[in-house]
Amino acid sequence: MVKKTKPLIIKEPRSTRDGYGQALLELGRNKNIVALSADLTESTRAHHFEKKYPSRFFQCGVAEQNMITMATGLALEGKVPFASSFGVFLPMRCLDQIRISVCYNQANVKLVATHCGLATGPDGATHQALEDVAALRAIPNLTIIEPCDYHQAIRATKAAAKLRGPVYLRLHRAKLPSLTTSQTKFQINKAQVLQKGTKLTIIGSGPILNEVSKAVEHLNFKPEIINCHTIKPLDKKTILKSVKKTKKALIIQDHQISGGLGSAVAELLSQTIPTKIKIIGVKDKFAESGSPEELLYKYKLDSHAILAGIRNLLK
Repeated sequence: MVKKTKPLIIKEPRSTRDGYGQALLELGRNKNIVALSADLTESTRAHHFEKKYPSRFFQCGVAEQNMITMATGLALEGKVPFASSFGVFLPMRCLDQIRISVCYNQANVKLVATHCGLATGPDGATHQALEDVAALRAIPNLTIIEPCDYHQAIRATKAAAKLRGPVYLRLHRAKLPSLTTSQTKFQINKAQVLQKGTKLTIIGSGPILNEVSKAVEHLNFKPEIINCHTIKPLDKKTILKSVKKTKKALIIQDHQISGGLGSAVAELLSQTIPTKIKIIGVKDKFAESGSPEELLYKYKLDSHAILAGIRNLLK
């Protein structure tokens, strides 16, 4: 009889990387689940799995390319490997291995990037992954998921384990309040409507949706808010249904404006129902060191900038 794993005791607020760590620990009951780390085990929250299942944990050292090749080999032998590192190292330092070894072979590898976006904060531009989605969106056979909070990260990780094929999980370090609960349904490629509304469709992914929630409190109407946690493949049906109703779309992303979720939505709308849209993201810049709050303010991704973007779009 398999002994049930007890949940980790983590106080609110919690991060999406914490959700991944909890889910990976629970998934470890399946003997085909293995985990790999590139010398960032605790930071990526893989250390819980390492402690409980040491024989199925592989410490690859500061060698991300080798880690992805090892993960591919394990996948081709029937294992379900979760390979984790910071978003600036995975995918950036191992893009060739992800493209050829993993995606070309449709290997069942789960790529887990933590510390993505501006909220990595004090570590500065070298550690703020703002280009990762753009680098991966064009690669065939890859599913890209960015959960919005701790609870959704747990469900996304478990869903990724069940999905046959390459998956990229985009996670964050910042501890923020949850927008979902442990009971909220999650389905890959099925966007979540956080709030039904009119006049405007707001689309986002990841913890940046917390800033959206704060911004809309100052409006005299309810916009429709979509948590598009699956960036690829895009849930076209949900997005088109909403935009046909509201006629306008605002896309928020903790990522460079080029190549992210906003680009994916713009490509969809331009080919189906051309719509007035605005994309809020980092404008082709490397950021700098600072607290998450300071960086979101400076690069116009905080609730005040989002509120201004909404008002300008509605003029």
